[in-house]
Amino acid sequence: MASVIREIDIDASPETVWEAISDFVGGPLRMGPGAFTDSRLVEPGVRALTFPDGTVVRERLIARDDEARRVVWGWISDDVVHDNTSMQVFADGPGRSRLVWIHDTLPDELSGWLATAMDRLIPLLRRSLASRDEGTVAGPA
Repeated sequence: MASVIREIDIDASPETVWEAISDFVGGPLRMGPGAFTDSRLVEPGVRALTFPDGTVVRERLIARDDEARRVVWGWISDDVVHDNTSMQVFADGPGRSRLVWIHDTLPDELSGWLATAMDRLIPLLRRSLASRDEGTVAGPA
């Protein structure tokens, strides 16, 4: 099983970051403006996430722990044997956070694509969440 791990420093309070990442349905649109065009619940605990090119992926909520500020979900697809993604936010000084984003997947070949996608989302995520702490909402990159 391949793992892609990113630790992201964010100029926003842990509460602000957690508010966005813990929102399973609305969070993707808030965290990555422009990276997704739609996110909706299609059945209990399952969201459909639409990309700008029209690709739709389904993801199942696995766990949400408010105390630990950790959310876990998995990609549902015939091409995916196993998928587990987690985001957890930690305080990292006054008004700052560290977000740990882990994506475990099978087949291993998906890890390159996932790493690239995660790396492209990180600047959007940083900008969007930092602007929320300032009381504004960042637009698409």
